[in-house]
Amino acid sequence: MLNDSGQLVIQLNRYLEYLSSVRHSPVNTIQAYRRDLEKFFGFADIRGVDNFSVLTAEDVEQYKLYLASTGLSASSVSRSLSALRGMFQYLIAVGQMQSNPARSVHNDKATKKELNILTSAEVETLLAQPDTSDVKGMRDKAMLELLYATGIKVSELIGLDLSDVNLTLSFVRCGGKENERFIPLYPVALHALEVYLTRSRTLLTAGSNEKALFVNISGERMTRQGFWKILKGYVQSAHITKDITPHTLRHSFATHLLENGADIHEIQEILGHRDLASTQKYTQYLKNKMKKSYMKFHPRA
Repeated sequence: MLNDSGQLVIQLNRYLEYLSSVRHSPVNTIQAYRRDLEKFFGFADIRGVDNFSVLTAEDVEQYKLYLASTGLSASSVSRSLSALRGMFQYLIAVGQMQSNPARSVHNDKATKKELNILTSAEVETLLAQPDTSDVKGMRDKAMLELLYATGIKVSELIGLDLSDVNLTLSFVRCGGKENERFIPLYPVALHALEVYLTRSRTLLTAGSNEKALFVNISGERMTRQGFWKILKGYVQSAHITKDITPHTLRHSFATHLLENGADIHEIQEILGHRDLASTQKYTQYLKNKMKKSYMKFHPRA
């Protein structure tokens, strides 16, 4: 931490509070900014910087090179620089800094990765992996089915409470105040959820007042790391060789809906995208896929 860490931490906390109460930034974004900015504090301390007002563009440039040297991707480095720019701009607005030393430090262009989409057959194989005669298997089946049924993010999945589920009307509510959505459930997902709630969760949370929908073996809310570990195990047992992340089911959900004729604006609403451009990447994926098939199978291609 910096020598004047107490004051700087106060400034950081005020900035994060500003992001939450004024900008209404998502919780995950705020947590990511905190991690990035605290990392910068450590770097600045090593360089002997004890006050934000003495920072220069050279300091920020060196920080950028440092992040790249640790193996971070260009997109992760860019996010860290964005966090710095945002906080410095806030400090200027409240009179704590005169200029923004990160403004002249440009982001490196990130290499766009092609979406990793599961085929329908791979999804079926993955969803069939949990042993539903087992308490944990019932829970895992419900989590996987719910992800593919709704396309919600893993952070939204583990953030669900019991009160967010309506079994009678077959939907889940997610997204919080700023991005609230009501997403329907298909019968198989609804059944998996009912089985989990009646036969598994009651055992995992015995004697507890836990409000989380999905819990771990200790009866507490499931974590991102916990879910990621569970997913990796099922990907391995399903013999799926693609590079799968928790976001893969969200991508697959959107692509399969689009492939089968769903309206892109409806998919945008379900996913909670504010900008249609975020949803159109699935259209581009399908166009690229069709082009590759054409070039591979046309006799004169």
